[in-house]
Amino acid sequence: MNKIKYGIIGAGTMAREHILNLSLVNNVEVVALSDPHEDSLNQCKEILKTKVSYFKNHLDMIKENIVDVYLISSPNFTHLEILKDVIKTKKHILVEKPLCTNTKDCLEIKNLTTNYPSVLWTAMEYRYMPPVSKFIKEIHNSRIGDLKTLSIREHRFPFLKKVNDWNRFEKNTGGTLVEKCCHFFDLMCLIVKSKPISVYASGGQDVNHINEEYDGKKPDIIDNAYVIVNFENGTRSLLELCMFAENSDMQEELVATGNKGKIETSVPSNDSGKISSNLRIGMRDGKTIIENIEVDKKILDAGHHHGSTYYEHLAFLKAIENNLDPEVSLEDGLIAVAVGEAAEKSIKLGRLVNLEEIIN
Repeated sequence: MNKIKYGIIGAGTMAREHILNLSLVNNVEVVALSDPHEDSLNQCKEILKTKVSYFKNHLDMIKENIVDVYLISSPNFTHLEILKDVIKTKKHILVEKPLCTNTKDCLEIKNLTTNYPSVLWTAMEYRYMPPVSKFIKEIHNSRIGDLKTLSIREHRFPFLKKVNDWNRFEKNTGGTLVEKCCHFFDLMCLIVKSKPISVYASGGQDVNHINEEYDGKKPDIIDNAYVIVNFENGTRSLLELCMFAENSDMQEELVATGNKGKIETSVPSNDSGKISSNLRIGMRDGKTIIENIEVDKKILDAGHHHGSTYYEHLAFLKAIENNLDPEVSLEDGLIAVAVGEAAEKSIKLGRLVNLEEIIN
């Protein structure tokens, strides 16, 4: 079987994670990498073990026509224009979250990719964390009956340093609740299996980056928030985010309640050293089930998302090899951005925001 050839656009932190994870996958190879920043390219060169073509511009990579898959891991604000170039190739595409920095741009890409002939997949790694995948499966198997409420808590470190500190400003990221939290809004929609209809959020920038300044401008990204999402089927979901909670044992905690019981799990922090976590099901009739879910340390060491990047690539490649629809569609990416945009708007306006205000 011929190896599937990847070309990666954007050579930053996530590119390195993808490279390390792809090195663990059979029948794939990274053959091309593009980034205008030499330092970023050099950091990737240090971990690449095969012959790779390097480009300063993604258009030059496209002209060479040497890849089967374009993986876009460039800064958020570049996604729209890069996607507009890459979709012309009709090759398979894996684009990092968020799909774009706002819903308007996501809708433009949606309109440009009607009947797209190859796999077009929005990277939502959190779906593929082993404890989260098991959590989702048990809910969808009705282990706790009809789902009524879902809460997700993330207590973590501040945003990392990026090239030219692009991620310090909402205009480049879409805002924290788009950039960081589209993952969680995607999880909510996947788990609830219903359309989000309204959002209410409270949040602010209270600790992180408040003493920083770039070209006379201070960062404007929030570092903590509570976000309530209401769904068409009556289910409610809550996100609690804190990005000044570095010394946390568990970085993410998820709890769902149904009419018959409750299910909960968690994901260890990167620096906790843990390779496993528990999934607990507590039924209202008194029965309790606890399962330990462990991740291979070799897979954990390949990234910072508890093994999820590796498992997402396996699912992505399965879709390519079997001509399947993407598990995480462009529409999924669009809705996740729309909920994040609604949450950012809710904080600014101090009111509930209906999704129809964002998607129109």
